[in-house]
Amino acid sequence: MNKQHIIATVAACAAIHNAIALPEGKPPSTPDEALAELRAGNERFQNGVAERRDLLEEAKDTSGGQKPFAAIVSCIDSRTSTELIFDQGIGDVFNARLAGNVVDEDVLGSLEFATKVAGAKLVAVIGHSGCGAVVGAIDKVELGNLTGLLDRIEPAVARAAKEQKGDDTAKNPEFVNACIEENVRWQVKQLTEKSPILKELADKGQIRIVGGVHDLASGKVQFLADAD
Repeated sequence: MNKQHIIATVAACAAIHNAIALPEGKPPSTPDEALAELRAGNERFQNGVAERRDLLEEAKDTSGGQKPFAAIVSCIDSRTSTELIFDQGIGDVFNARLAGNVVDEDVLGSLEFATKVAGAKLVAVIGHSGCGAVVGAIDKVELGNLTGLLDRIEPAVARAAKEQKGDDTAKNPEFVNACIEENVRWQVKQLTEKSPILKELADKGQIRIVGGVHDLASGKVQFLADAD
């Protein structure tokens, strides 16, 4: 790689960073700004231009309090750390992580705290490609306490199966992907159906609720148009 190419590459990365970064010191203060920051952070992650962070300094700065702008429900999968894929620092986002990004009473309570009490402006349910929990729900796996968790994904699998023409098993990658997306939609739906607090906040425009799927290979998070 010659010097001119290196300079051009660095300049392009800088341009991407400048175009999508929020003004320094100005955290998102509205639901739309919060979503825009997650999108921008994911773009930075995909393009390898993540913010340089002094994590120890961030830890010290937030030791006396926190003001996250978003609350994210995601899977426990080791490849889906939301701070990394959205390029956020310590104290920026609340995290609720369960296999299959499922929503239960404990998650609802956590999100009610994050929004109503702590002031988060955005709630995002983020699934991911190749989700083992979704595959387990398709295969009707039974294993201790995991069985009950997978039961919370089964309605999404059933909905996806109604639209599926042909192979509706875990051996069909297209069906698995359809179930992953449908599971995000289903879990998003649970937020307002089972939490009057979240519904009221969303109806008043004080928060926004969205869903998306993280592609493990590319790093891209595709937000679903019909999951908000």
